[in-house]
Amino acid sequence: MKYPPTKDGHIFNIVIPKDRSLVLTYSVTRVDQGQQNEMIDFRNEDLIGWKGWLHEVRMNLTRSKLDWVLHVGKEDEKKRPGPLQAFNISRPIWFDGLSQNELMQTMRSVWLTKLSIIHQIKFDYGKGVGKPGPVDDWKARKRGKTTRSSHNSANESPEVNFDHEAGFGQGFDPTEWA
Repeated sequence: MKYPPTKDGHIFNIVIPKDRSLVLTYSVTRVDQGQQNEMIDFRNEDLIGWKGWLHEVRMNLTRSKLDWVLHVGKEDEKKRPGPLQAFNISRPIWFDGLSQNELMQTMRSVWLTKLSIIHQIKFDYGKGVGKPGPVDDWKARKRGKTTRSSHNSANESPEVNFDHEAGFGQGFDPTEWA
């Protein structure tokens, strides 16, 4: 589903996980390669500033009251964290609270939070080069080197597996993304 509902809207995924009584609304954003390079340059010049920037992003996401995951690049040989490579923002709605209004307000909250991160990245690291950068976590997953077992035992709750590299659809304009 696109939100806002225009030709340039961003892709949102709305899924009902198997054997769960909820609807999950989420959106995944990859950070532009040029912006990732700028982040690495900033980190190399001011490690404390870089860690502070990441901390502020995390704090702002925590205040958003949404669920989130930041995909930060692997540490370099000096044990410095890599650039922000992608981020996922989501919010579950349990069936007993599901209404059209709740779903649309959830999409709006996810959208505005995503937009605020995109604007912060563009403000601090420029427009980028129009090409999504790498995401280390996803490369490892493709090679089968996940940190979490994909086998569920009878005691574990079911988990949702996402395809983070799904296409963006027609009309995707990379300049509107981080």
